[in-house]
Amino acid sequence: MTPDLETLLTALYVKIDDEIGGTRWMGRPPLLSDSELVCLAVAQALLGYRSEARWLRFAHKRLSGLFPYLPQQSGYNKRLRAALPLVKRMIRELAMDSDFWTDTVWITDSTPVPCGMSRPTVQRSNLAGWAGYGYCASHSRFFWGLRLYLVCTPTGMPILWALANPKIGEREVLAAILEVDAELIAQREGILLISDKGFASKVFEKDLAELGVELLRPSFKREKKRYGEPILKKVRQLIESVNDTLKGQLDLEQHGGRTFEGVAIRVAQRVLALAAGIWHNNKIGAPVTRSLIAYDH
Repeated sequence: MTPDLETLLTALYVKIDDEIGGTRWMGRPPLLSDSELVCLAVAQALLGYRSEARWLRFAHKRLSGLFPYLPQQSGYNKRLRAALPLVKRMIRELAMDSDFWTDTVWITDSTPVPCGMSRPTVQRSNLAGWAGYGYCASHSRFFWGLRLYLVCTPTGMPILWALANPKIGEREVLAAILEVDAELIAQREGILLISDKGFASKVFEKDLAELGVELLRPSFKREKKRYGEPILKKVRQLIESVNDTLKGQLDLEQHGGRTFEGVAIRVAQRVLALAAGIWHNNKIGAPVTRSLIAYDH
């Protein structure tokens, strides 16, 4: 099977249509189905169109064969925001339908999602109260926005994810994520969770152990070398490369969201595009499952 955008969207459309069982609308169905809407959103993220107006103009010209009907910008925006539960569901369904779902080695990290670059923007933003100021250690700078917490397999397949205020502690957010999906954790035995030093805490490690999760992290300078630490450098590079894919190829930091719903769906849209690329590469036996190069042009 050829790894190109049209093949990916066709396979994704069939997968979504099978999962949702047809339309969820009562009465006259919309001209653009839910399956087509989600595929359209994935194509937008993969092709790097941040502006919905520019994206729909491009889709009218180049993708009319795949999408016979395309709404106006306002209609597309409303439908996409309302489809957030479906997008979140499909991220999980694609992970479950891959060979990586049963993997018991997980990697976790958080990355900034800036939502404003000036003081007047912060004061007027509808995100006030949800977004906040945080510090990005990798770039040595402060930012105003949110943090994306991602738990994925070494191949980059998203398992769990969430957005949170950067002022909330990393351990607190990760504990809440694992608590929400406690049933998922209970279905696996011997989960090894790899993280950085930001998640270091004896109490936190004890709580994870009660869930059956072992935390593997780097040791501090004055701390005794921890078990399994020699393999951490290579494994830690994997989560950094996943974040780089989200930011570099899928433009996570240029999401353009200005409201709670807008930011949530735009981040979910990019996580779904990443999951869809990995899922499709796995199905066709591609040598590099996280490569999106075949789908971004």
